[in-house]
Amino acid sequence: MRSHRYSVDPADLEEFLARRASLIGTVRETHPGLTAAVLVRLDDGTYTDTWHWSGEQELNAALAAIATFPEAPLAMALTSDATASNGLVVDQR
Repeated sequence: MRSHRYSVDPADLEEFLARRASLIGTVRETHPGLTAAVLVRLDDGTYTDTWHWSGEQELNAALAAIATFPEAPLAMALTSDATASNGLVVDQR
């Protein structure tokens, strides 16, 4: 999985959600290993955006191709204080 954390200005949220949806659609068309993308607004107003992949190879292939997704910089332009990390799910119930 890949987890992002960032802030979005409330005035930009609707546009951000549209751009994020477009990015997810494009990624799924070219990298069908994306099984889920979950956006959560936290109590402090920041967001976590967790993208689940069917495997590490699928995640790495999509990351290697990130420059080919014009929607990525368009969506991320509406965020601030962005961080990202990769991880492996060890338990899910």
